[in-house]
Amino acid sequence: MILIRKKELFLIQIFYFCREQLKANTVTQPFFRKTALIATSAMAATILYAQKATDTRPNIILFMVDDMGWQDTSLPFASEKTPINERYHTPNMERLASQGMMFTQAYACAVSSPTRVSLMTGMNAARHRVTNWTLEKNKSTDEKSDILEFPEWNVNGICQISDIPFTYEVTTLPQLLKNSGYHTIHCGKAHWGAIDTPGENPHHFGFEVNIAGYAGGGLASYLGERNFGNRTDGISSPLQAIPGLEKYWGKDIFATEALTLEAIKALEKAKKLGQPFYLYMSHYAIHIPIDKDKRFFQKYIDAGLSEKEAGYASLIEGMDKSLGDLMDWFEKNNLDKNTIIIFMSDNGGLSSSPTWRDTPLHTHNAPLNSGKGSAYEGGIREPMIVKWSGKVKPETRCDSYLIIEDFFPTILDIAQVKERKTKQPIDGISFMPMLKDNSFEYKKRSLYWNYPNLWGNEGPGIGPTCTIRKGEWKLIYYYETGKKELFNIANDIGETMDLSMLNPKIVKSLSLDLGEYLRSVDAQRPSFKATGKKCPWPDEI
Repeated sequence: MILIRKKELFLIQIFYFCREQLKANTVTQPFFRKTALIATSAMAATILYAQKATDTRPNIILFMVDDMGWQDTSLPFASEKTPINERYHTPNMERLASQGMMFTQAYACAVSSPTRVSLMTGMNAARHRVTNWTLEKNKSTDEKSDILEFPEWNVNGICQISDIPFTYEVTTLPQLLKNSGYHTIHCGKAHWGAIDTPGENPHHFGFEVNIAGYAGGGLASYLGERNFGNRTDGISSPLQAIPGLEKYWGKDIFATEALTLEAIKALEKAKKLGQPFYLYMSHYAIHIPIDKDKRFFQKYIDAGLSEKEAGYASLIEGMDKSLGDLMDWFEKNNLDKNTIIIFMSDNGGLSSSPTWRDTPLHTHNAPLNSGKGSAYEGGIREPMIVKWSGKVKPETRCDSYLIIEDFFPTILDIAQVKERKTKQPIDGISFMPMLKDNSFEYKKRSLYWNYPNLWGNEGPGIGPTCTIRKGEWKLIYYYETGKKELFNIANDIGETMDLSMLNPKIVKSLSLDLGEYLRSVDAQRPSFKATGKKCPWPDEI
């Protein structure tokens, strides 16, 4: 820590004296008042410099993976290694876990945009109403239903200004970090706001650097030789073509690698600025299309995997290499001891599409049931790791549950941000106590999900639902049918046994809790096309 010199301290004392005199209007003569104003301005700059010089707060890296399931790793988050874990090779996730804490019950939403908006805002998806994935302005991405009419959710995402239709006006996490003195960098997928709305650009939310972030939730191609999906023949590029990586067009490079190289360049710049930095490293991998990362593809073919599954595995290992490259950079620059790395995914692994995954479907996250888009554990339980040298004990596991909106207050706690005034209420609870004590849990806490929408694929637990997790129990309510399912997650992680008929009191209690919460945040629900009536809340049936 750099100490303030005596001369600077003396000037700071003068600053506070002059400021108080000006506030009290005791300096009335023009000459002296002008002198006092000049003194306060000069001293304000001195104080800012002194604060900057002594800012030893940690650098923060949030490494977010797209569509990565709980099992898409050689690092076992279950109690023991599974055959699926044996399939993949993620040495850098293992390396990160050996230096930090694994979270075995970290939850997100079932699809991308709700998770990412909750991360940025600290709000539950039921409250911010970005309940499905966003893309085009004023257009819903819901599939059509013969039975249900879906609500007018916030299809345009979030926004930093008022009067934008179908948005929620917010103060974001990176904006608060920036305001407190952090240098903020975005790299990769954004997906918080629709095309042609202010929310599509990460710059609008407090990121000083934006690398390839835009409104699209996926990418047209991972391949540099295909310009990452961008057209050069006069035909309009697809909506999912990645912007901002033009220097790599036509080159033999994978998008994951290009993003990593650009992130490291941004870190090299950040290192010179003399302030802590926040890097949101948000990979497009392992979202479709399942392009083959040829750096790793053949090894999985040689191991006996099909082309589909070898391509999927190559995307995972390419992501893992990116994590390792960043960790290497921090170690090389002697920044690893004062840098926190948080690893997370935005929803469960894709397991519902025969175009991209081998059959049998809905099994790729086993022992978890189903996958992306589902209210079952396979859709919402994610691999999470936190490394924080000197603060988080290495090689530890935390089995207490948390949810994506908890990242907002936690990262602010890590960054020691005092000024947290936001336009939106905050639902998240800091998991800082868990980082200090892996046995800590918020007892009797309820987690909530609301998905009054219809995703593109079909499968177990996929459909318009609302869900509650409280202690060992989890209740899923299906808006279309009124069906309720009750699972004891502690004893049945695969959600194979519906215990609702055997435990009517627990069903009633959880239904009441869930219904009251949804009404309290003004959550949305579908309506029946035949009658125009809204579907009942879970405690009304």
